[in-house]
Amino acid sequence: MTEMKNVNDSIKIPPRGLAILALVGPSFVWCAEYIGSGEVILSTRTGAILGPGVLWAIIIGIFLKYWIGMSGARYTVCTGEGMIDMFARIPGPKNWVIWIVLIAQIASAAISIGSIASAAGIFVNSLIPVSPYFGGLFVTVFSLVLVWSGLFDVLKIVMSFFVFIIICGVLYVAVNVIPGLHGLTQGLILHVPPVPNWAQQLPGVTGNPWREILPLLGWAAGGFASQVWYTYWVLGAGYGAANGRGYGKPADVEMLRNMTRATAEKIKGWCRVVYTDATIAMFIGNFVTCGFFIAGAGVLGPKQLAPDGAQVAITLSTLFSSKWGALGGFLFLLAGAAALIGTQIGQLAGWPRLLADSVRICFPAFNRKLLWKNQFRLFLLFFFFSNMIIVFTLGLQPVILVKIGAVMDGLLLTPLQAVWVAVGLYIVLPRLLSKAAWTVLKPHVLFLIILLIAFLVFGYFCVFQLPFIL
Repeated sequence: MTEMKNVNDSIKIPPRGLAILALVGPSFVWCAEYIGSGEVILSTRTGAILGPGVLWAIIIGIFLKYWIGMSGARYTVCTGEGMIDMFARIPGPKNWVIWIVLIAQIASAAISIGSIASAAGIFVNSLIPVSPYFGGLFVTVFSLVLVWSGLFDVLKIVMSFFVFIIICGVLYVAVNVIPGLHGLTQGLILHVPPVPNWAQQLPGVTGNPWREILPLLGWAAGGFASQVWYTYWVLGAGYGAANGRGYGKPADVEMLRNMTRATAEKIKGWCRVVYTDATIAMFIGNFVTCGFFIAGAGVLGPKQLAPDGAQVAITLSTLFSSKWGALGGFLFLLAGAAALIGTQIGQLAGWPRLLADSVRICFPAFNRKLLWKNQFRLFLLFFFFSNMIIVFTLGLQPVILVKIGAVMDGLLLTPLQAVWVAVGLYIVLPRLLSKAAWTVLKPHVLFLIILLIAFLVFGYFCVFQLPFIL
């Protein structure tokens, strides 16, 4: 009993009030990972083609995914294990959810990571005289080496500086072309505007506006994987029961079943830290994504331009060059390349963790023979080769690749993810915790309501709209 007391006492006392702000951090990693192709390419493209009338899609998509990610992180704070281990505990045939995730995410990851490499290669090509293919190769090798070695913290600070430049610039442009209160209000009404005639002359654009809206919904605030990764960043931050746990480990079930009420009260305080952290990510995501969207609607739309093909970087640089000339366009290209490379680093840090966890659970024998870290690096090598295939075959079609990745990762599994997380919070969690701890840590019914709404909303898009754009 003494040993169990020590385990419970290892959980730190949570901060209170403004002190919480000093410990937020996973939200910034979350934002740095998903502020890339979804914002730089999809938001501006959709704004240019459809105008400000579909602003609602960004707000709804980010809000609902915020609840999915925050709910998963709350489970991690209470148990000390990530979302994938939570999925492994869902009732039914052994590991049935993990098998679905493993199969679907291998394909989604390969296409999504390849799409980022392709887009980044075109941005690099716009800055230095190398082909887009070798630009994509450089970005892939550069990102892989950094993630493999784990020495990318300093680089991410530098990358964040360039991302900060692009965000500030785009927001400045957006403020100057904002449609006014009436236009913004119209954008919040659930209305789907028609595709203008000029846009239908562009490659890949049809009269169906959902072909542009659904990918934006898919990668606003990231896709299925981003919500899983947020639980990893919370693990890394050591919130609540995640303190000292590290990656690639299931929860200490014995500790959870003997958790005291006093320990549960401390963990409840860490849940409030997660709420603050995730809410910061939601506001940053909305602010940035809407800024790119409005800038696209106000600058590119009137010029009848939409990012596409090998000219995607040059077209997007119009956002800056329209205000600051050639120097502004160059800064956008430089910062855009940094944003995409930063996203590539984030994805290569996240997806191998997700897949390594899935393999660890589905193949216990494989897990015993190969350390989790080596499994992680094995997937890094897999993504290197998949990137090379995608970059050298479809490297000049980044928009198509980004849209496919957005649909596969951001829409197909998201309705199920909302349900699985709800099951994790309301069925799995009470089975793991002691009765005293569950009394304290039982989530508010609001979590269940919004997770079910997320299931219905994304389920509607998957069942009634997605088939017509494929």
